[in-house]
Amino acid sequence: MATTGRTVQTLPVEHRVRLMYIAREVAIAQGERLFKQGGRADRFWIVRSGTVALDMYVPGRRAPVIDTLGFGELIGWSWMFPPYVWQLGAVAVSPVRAYEFDALAVRLMCEDDPALGREVGHWVGKVLAHRLRATRTRILDLYAPYGSGGPR
Repeated sequence: MATTGRTVQTLPVEHRVRLMYIAREVAIAQGERLFKQGGRADRFWIVRSGTVALDMYVPGRRAPVIDTLGFGELIGWSWMFPPYVWQLGAVAVSPVRAYEFDALAVRLMCEDDPALGREVGHWVGKVLAHRLRATRTRILDLYAPYGSGGPR
């Protein structure tokens, strides 16, 4: 599994086991939308197989793909922070098998166990930082006069 800080493998074993206890295995068909930007963020996923594209609503345009995620990666971080609204959208690029987690259940677990809460917060924070960088770069590539490389 990847070691970029974007996977559940970065959590200590005891916390990983607790989270996996409440995981539900799901299959997501190619083309199925996991969530829509602006919708209620009430769950998240860890990809077991397949690919998911994160996209962003742009008025009057087709939603540009911001990032593509695969094996071991966390899909969704908006579930952790009020107002619990998706900041991006997500669609399955290929058939996906994933572990699905109920966001409220995980947040309650984190409240009940401060050590788990710190670890999950750190993990999701790393994912969030990566996604913000990817989003910034992609927006510059799409809309800035010189892309993310600056003037040449």
